[in-house]
Amino acid sequence: MKDNRDGNYMKLWYRQPADEWTQALPVGNGRLGAMVYGGFKREQIALNEDTLWSGTKRDEEREEPLRYLEESRRLIFAGRYSDAQAVIEEHMLGPAGHAYQAMGDLELVMSHSSSVEDYRRELDLRTGLSRTEYVSGGVRIKREVFASAVDQVMVVRLEADCPGAIGLEAALTSRLNYRVEKFGIDRIILSGVAPSLLDHGEEQSEDTVVYEDNKGIRFQIHLQAIPEGGKVETHGGRLVVIGADAVTLLLTAATSYNGFDRDPALEGVDPRPRCDAWLNGASKLRYAELRERHMADITPYFDRVALELDAPSRDEIPTDERIAAVLSGQADERLAELFFQLGRYLMISASRPGTQAATLQGIWNNMTKPPWSCNYTVNINTQMNYWPAEVCNLAEFHEPLFDLLEDLRIAGARMAEAYYNCRGWASHHNVDLWRNTSPSQGSASWAYWPMGGVWLCQHLWEHYAYGCNQDFLEGKAYPIMKEAALFCLDYLVEDGAGHLVSVPSTSPENTFIAPDGQRAAVSMSSTMDISLMRELFTNCIEAARILGTDAEFRQSLQDALKRLLPLRIGRHGQLQEWYRDFDEAEPGHRHTAHLYPLHPGHQITLRGTPELAKAARASLDRRRMYEGEDTIGWCYAWNISMYARLEEGEMAHSYLTKLLGNPFPNLFNAHRHPKITFYPLTIEANFAASAGIAELLMQSHAGELHLLPALPKAWPSGRISGIRARGGYELDLDWADGKLQSAVIRASQSGRCQVRASVPIAALGADWEQVEEGVIAFTAEAGHSYTIRQL
Repeated sequence: MKDNRDGNYMKLWYRQPADEWTQALPVGNGRLGAMVYGGFKREQIALNEDTLWSGTKRDEEREEPLRYLEESRRLIFAGRYSDAQAVIEEHMLGPAGHAYQAMGDLELVMSHSSSVEDYRRELDLRTGLSRTEYVSGGVRIKREVFASAVDQVMVVRLEADCPGAIGLEAALTSRLNYRVEKFGIDRIILSGVAPSLLDHGEEQSEDTVVYEDNKGIRFQIHLQAIPEGGKVETHGGRLVVIGADAVTLLLTAATSYNGFDRDPALEGVDPRPRCDAWLNGASKLRYAELRERHMADITPYFDRVALELDAPSRDEIPTDERIAAVLSGQADERLAELFFQLGRYLMISASRPGTQAATLQGIWNNMTKPPWSCNYTVNINTQMNYWPAEVCNLAEFHEPLFDLLEDLRIAGARMAEAYYNCRGWASHHNVDLWRNTSPSQGSASWAYWPMGGVWLCQHLWEHYAYGCNQDFLEGKAYPIMKEAALFCLDYLVEDGAGHLVSVPSTSPENTFIAPDGQRAAVSMSSTMDISLMRELFTNCIEAARILGTDAEFRQSLQDALKRLLPLRIGRHGQLQEWYRDFDEAEPGHRHTAHLYPLHPGHQITLRGTPELAKAARASLDRRRMYEGEDTIGWCYAWNISMYARLEEGEMAHSYLTKLLGNPFPNLFNAHRHPKITFYPLTIEANFAASAGIAELLMQSHAGELHLLPALPKAWPSGRISGIRARGGYELDLDWADGKLQSAVIRASQSGRCQVRASVPIAALGADWEQVEEGVIAFTAEAGHSYTIRQL
């Protein structure tokens, strides 16, 4: 692999500062996030903390919805789908969720002139260092920013090549209610409170942000200046640095959040002692020590996986210009490398063990009322955030999602009983810090879908499938999965023809034309519902078998599995999305929920279920035929993986290329949506694209390691190291002229390993057998590595 530290490799870089938030560069330690603009005369660093949300702990669940459940079911069985939807929307939806909040800004005003030259700003993904450098008045100024997970501070360092040349004023501000006080001669503290209520009816209106006495999350931001040479003073809530050779600014923050079921005002924790402790600890270390401790933490995680495509380098061209070139039709395959590693960097930065899970925008948000509340949208977006966690060798960073599931298991049990009189737990699509699990306000097409928790359970099983950790399976995964399965068993009802069906049922965000000509979203047993339940039941059966427990429960799941509706092929040759072959109201709809069994599930495989795979391809063809501008973003990222599963590398690559031309200048995903007039940031396409690139190069969902299953022609030669596969494997691959040259497989578990490639292969260091042409199998031993070579 090349030396990651040379030149512009693994760097986003630019010749001008960011004009707006979507051009700034992200740093984060999982808890603290910042977007660095890289200004010269005036610098802005937008700040976030992962527990700063609107609202407070939730009230008890409503009882009214349960009274209307049977009525909605009666109408659905009678084929009166739009009437059933009206009942649901009038009586069975809960309150709107709350929103992740922009915490504030650090503003720096430099004392030098506004005239600069030789400007450059960059983000080094490998080190997590954001740098800005320029010359003003003959003096070279360097600024470096990073968010340290080790020391729980954000660090801003300013240096000059001329003694005494650093002068600045530093201020803290916020869009929320706040005040700033000075603390000694070198520290200021911003104290604020988040809104207790947001009116979601007016998304962009700040007039509908409500503050109430003794309600809402309290927060503090602490900022300290440590000059080298010169002096520091506090004036009017600002830190003033005068005549310094260099200065280190240390910033940290905390909130009063004390759990989703505790009032943050009455039962909250005081943020000040934690901020004091973090700042006091960090201030005892020299800048070089803080920097080294940070890099020693982040770089080993990043270096676990390296991807190198043998294509012309364009690293010498600024990132925004590379994106514009791709948009104009020019090839830049090495931008895919950068995009792949950016997704991994964002996960390291946004989702650390012990922090909150990554939201729609990771941990970065600059609004009080962000699009879709910047929450956890669990009908696909939250799940996409974590698709690369296992395969891209960042399994620890999956943990915040599992912590979220522990909370949902509690909150969702209350909702399941109140809304459905069911055992276990469930969640609808819209989750927030307060673990809202009920259907939120809005159209039933997206608000009413109690399968969100079932989908999230797939992540528990995937974590086990990759790591084979039985303690994790027994102690965390299986109890959560089992209770989600109990909900499904109780939610299913008899259809009078021997089947168990989910009623009411939706296919997330999509609608159909009913036989009476009316448009509706609600019916029974959507393909998505059935696929999720079939997968959960199957995983629970296998988990219980591994753990040697719950024989009676296992049998109940096996009995239910036999009675679920099968996957069906419609009159267009497509995989049916609903239990009947309804006409689609929007044939080009951005959601492809019914293709879940193709990806991220694996009930449909090219060789195991060829007819269903053909039908899945037909569904993708229909979507593409009617594809609109609103399908860009996360939809394209999902398409990469779905076409990869169909082993169609060229189609997958075409969607990756479209996605590379879509982002904001900082390579964040720009989500296009027909109902809004601007393109907001949502981050799931960044994560899902990283997972999709891995799917092009290696797959392990069908009981074997498939090497280079969907290699695009644009990537004829290259190598990747450190990607993980189900079964406890880690792989390095090397290919040339479109064919596998060699692969190294490192086994953490003992067992039968089957390997598929498009060329004849052999396993060195093992007694292998040929299963079929291009497929071999051997017994792997834990702790051993095996080299696969082309014969």
